[in-house]
Amino acid sequence: MDRFHAIQVFVKVADCGGFAAAARELAMSPPTVTRAVAMLEDRLGTRLLVRTTRSVGLTESGERFLRDGRRILLELEEAEETAAGSYAAPRGELRVTAPVLFGRMLVTPILADFLDRYPLLEAQTLFVDRVVNLIDEGLDVAIRIGDLPDSSLTAIHVGKIRRVVCASPEYINNNGLPRHPNDLSRHRLIQSLAIESAREWKFLENGKRISVPLKPRLRINTNDAVIHLVVRGWGLSRLLSYQIAPDLAGGRVRIVLDAFELPPMPIHVLHQEGRMVSPKVRAFVDFMVERLRADSALN
Repeated sequence: MDRFHAIQVFVKVADCGGFAAAARELAMSPPTVTRAVAMLEDRLGTRLLVRTTRSVGLTESGERFLRDGRRILLELEEAEETAAGSYAAPRGELRVTAPVLFGRMLVTPILADFLDRYPLLEAQTLFVDRVVNLIDEGLDVAIRIGDLPDSSLTAIHVGKIRRVVCASPEYINNNGLPRHPNDLSRHRLIQSLAIESAREWKFLENGKRISVPLKPRLRINTNDAVIHLVVRGWGLSRLLSYQIAPDLAGGRVRIVLDAFELPPMPIHVLHQEGRMVSPKVRAFVDFMVERLRADSALN
């Protein structure tokens, strides 16, 4: 077994958390998978995995080698795709990450249309409300909301979103319209922990930032649940503009205190920088950028 195949086997064992599961994924026998990892450890002169009767974990050396191994395999795949021709049909597996609700509402339909266009491609998503490392988690493309730290990733600006305070018409009719952020103290508030956990909301007044202490009646860790309660008229919340776009268009929610909103947050599509960008990543990034820039909810 060549060393690239051995690295592939090791990465799969780490991802699956066990030899048997990795063997099924790779269509290999468990003993063959075990031997491949053992030979790799012998070649490196260090233990990569900690084996117990119930699970397999990574050693410190294993964690480092997993990052390097993913990078090596990705570069090999990109080199092979590039050698096959810059205009070769995209093929292989595409791995994409985005925030949970953004992924469900916007990325998923775009990704489905992209796969319809390129039948040789498969895709896997990681929709989580946290920033993930593309290399560490073997990802090709990320959609990020907010200002970006300096990095070696290529970032393409595709739009912007607002942080908006919203309520249903029913709630406003029953409880009145807040006209200043300080009025929030008299309202039933729902806080989305998926967006922010601080016990205050920040606003802009006459060009200066102000902070309003919160006393939320309910704090919820998923945006879907918050939106559901806002639409029902249970309370008032602050969400991201794209998250309520369908309900706003349907008249089920209204935006309030828009005169005090913070500046919009940018949205970027990111991928790894390098001399060679694989046809699948290049094609998907171009497709995603065009579709997101055309979405009125992000402008």
